[in-house]
Amino acid sequence: MRTIALACAAVACVAGATAFAARAADDDSNDDAPRRPNIYLDLSTAYLNVPPNTLALGFRAFSLPLGKAAQSVMVTAPLTVDVTDRLSLFAGVSGSTSQSGGAPWSALTMDSWNVGFSADLIRQEEGPGPTVTVTSTLTRTVGNPARLNATTNQTVVELDYALDAEQTRGLLAGGRVTAAWVDSPLVAAQPALVGYLGGYYQGPDNWKLSGRLGVQTFGGARIANRVVAKAFTQPTLRLDLDRMDDNDNRLFGASLEIGWTPQPLLQLTVRTPLYAVRN
Repeated sequence: MRTIALACAAVACVAGATAFAARAADDDSNDDAPRRPNIYLDLSTAYLNVPPNTLALGFRAFSLPLGKAAQSVMVTAPLTVDVTDRLSLFAGVSGSTSQSGGAPWSALTMDSWNVGFSADLIRQEEGPGPTVTVTSTLTRTVGNPARLNATTNQTVVELDYALDAEQTRGLLAGGRVTAAWVDSPLVAAQPALVGYLGGYYQGPDNWKLSGRLGVQTFGGARIANRVVAKAFTQPTLRLDLDRMDDNDNRLFGASLEIGWTPQPLLQLTVRTPLYAVRN
């Protein structure tokens, strides 16, 4: 009950920020600022395929490795508020269903809440130049007796260097850190670190294709003195296809992420934002 209450409090904070941002936007005399913040449910549905004896750290879930392959479907619904064109806040809940071996799929249940932000520390408004964005998500698992409760944090820092005045072509470079703290003194999971390079292209029809190729290193996980997930350093690949509007609001998104662990771990995600307010 305490974790559910914290989740509700997080959503309430974002809702409060929504009202504050709306009032601030109405009073803002800057013509470049949006009159109202974007408000939407950033609904995403992800399919995750996990090889045997693999810890899926960094995919918004935490469960101890199984001796057989597993698959799961996760639905995440954070309420998101673009307070300004440089700052977004979000909070919501996630549910999942999973299956391993010959067992049937489990029932879809709420198993975590999340809260976070995305902020442009440096923003290139016009013409070629750099934009630096930090996105951080805190996730807490709840109410699933089949897995240990844990708190995870994933923080991404990305440099976007636009190559044209319209910012439809550019280069990407960034890093991602994922850490987990398990509610058991016997379990220890080392952070997962990712560094990557990539690029993107957005056509005149507002379809945007992005690609990121990098290397992930993971220090392993233990229960007491027993290794349950081995350390590794392996490549990782992510491809994104997004449909944007003329104001760079996402209307639809699909991403494919493959991380070799060393066997390939695959995640396919579809994002369908549901806008209450869209500038």
